[in-house]
Amino acid sequence: MEEVAISEFKAKCLALLERVRQTKKPLRITRFGKPVAEVVPATPKAGQGAWIGSMKDTMQILGDIVAPVIDETDIEALRE
Repeated sequence: MEEVAISEFKAKCLALLERVRQTKKPLRITRFGKPVAEVVPATPKAGQGAWIGSMKDTMQILGDIVAPVIDETDIEALRE
């Protein structure tokens, strides 16, 4: 992983961030030779989509979804 001094990062911040974006390689920022932070490439936007609601408008409900599927007289537990 490439290391950059904090003073150089401050002076060239935008260029270094652009390089990380293009190369997809992380960058370690150091202060007095010790790691302070790491700049990593952003994750793809496709992974950020919410799964809740992602199937909206992909199905159609036909008929009554509340009524029993079979006739109540055919249910053995209800017979006396």
